[in-house]
Amino acid sequence: MTLHLNGETRRFETAISSVADLLQTLGLGGKPVVVELDRDAVFAKDYAVTPVNDGASVEIVMIAAGG
Repeated sequence: MTLHLNGETRRFETAISSVADLLQTLGLGGKPVVVELDRDAVFAKDYAVTPVNDGASVEIVMIAAGG
Protein backbone atom coordinates (compact mmCIF):
# COMPACT_ATOMS: atom_id res chain seq x y z
CA MET A 1 0.00 0.00 0.00
CA THR A 2 1.28 3.47 -0.86
CA LEU A 3 0.25 6.66 0.94
CA HIS A 4 1.30 10.27 0.63
CA LEU A 5 2.08 10.98 4.27
CA ASN A 6 2.94 14.54 5.31
CA GLY A 7 4.13 15.34 1.80
CA GLU A 8 6.25 12.20 1.33
CA THR A 9 5.39 8.95 -0.41
CA ARG A 10 5.46 6.01 2.01
CA ARG A 11 5.02 2.36 1.17
CA PHE A 12 3.56 -0.06 3.70
CA GLU A 13 4.00 -3.82 3.49
CA THR A 14 0.53 -4.46 4.88
CA ALA A 15 -2.76 -2.86 3.96
CA ILE A 16 -3.97 -0.03 6.19
CA SER A 17 -7.71 -0.36 6.70
CA SER A 18 -8.56 2.75 8.73
CA VAL A 19 -7.11 5.95 10.15
CA ALA A 20 -6.85 4.20 13.53
CA ASP A 21 -4.91 1.36 11.90
CA LEU A 22 -2.54 3.85 10.25
CA LEU A 23 -1.91 5.67 13.54
CA GLN A 24 -1.24 2.35 15.29
CA THR A 25 1.18 1.31 12.54
CA LEU A 26 3.04 4.62 12.91
CA GLY A 27 3.22 4.28 16.70
CA LEU A 28 0.81 7.16 17.21
CA GLY A 29 -2.21 5.23 18.50
CA GLY A 30 -3.73 6.99 21.49
CA LYS A 31 -1.54 10.08 21.08
CA PRO A 32 -3.02 13.55 20.56
CA VAL A 33 -2.92 14.12 16.81
CA VAL A 34 -4.89 15.91 14.14
CA VAL A 35 -5.52 13.98 10.92
CA GLU A 36 -6.44 15.24 7.47
CA LEU A 37 -7.33 12.61 4.89
CA ASP A 38 -7.56 13.67 1.25
CA ARG A 39 -7.96 17.31 2.38
CA ASP A 40 -10.80 16.56 4.83
CA ALA A 41 -10.40 16.72 8.61
CA VAL A 42 -11.10 13.46 10.43
CA PHE A 43 -12.50 13.65 13.95
CA ALA A 44 -10.84 11.40 16.54
CA LYS A 45 -14.16 9.67 17.22
CA ASP A 46 -14.20 8.56 13.56
CA TYR A 47 -10.62 7.21 13.27
CA ALA A 48 -11.69 3.57 13.60
CA VAL A 49 -14.43 3.83 10.96
CA THR A 50 -12.70 6.06 8.41
CA PRO A 51 -11.15 3.94 5.64
CA VAL A 52 -7.76 4.74 4.12
CA ASN A 53 -7.44 3.87 0.43
CA ASP A 54 -4.28 3.13 -1.50
CA GLY A 55 -2.81 6.38 -2.82
CA ALA A 56 -4.55 8.54 -0.21
CA SER A 57 -3.02 11.79 0.96
CA VAL A 58 -2.69 11.97 4.75
CA GLU A 59 -1.44 14.81 6.93
CA ILE A 60 -0.82 14.06 10.61
CA VAL A 61 0.09 16.78 13.09
CA MET A 62 1.12 15.99 16.66
CA ILE A 63 -0.43 18.24 19.31
CA ALA A 64 2.04 19.48 21.89
CA ALA A 65 1.51 21.74 24.86
CA GLY A 66 4.15 24.24 25.73
CA GLY A 67 4.76 27.41 27.55
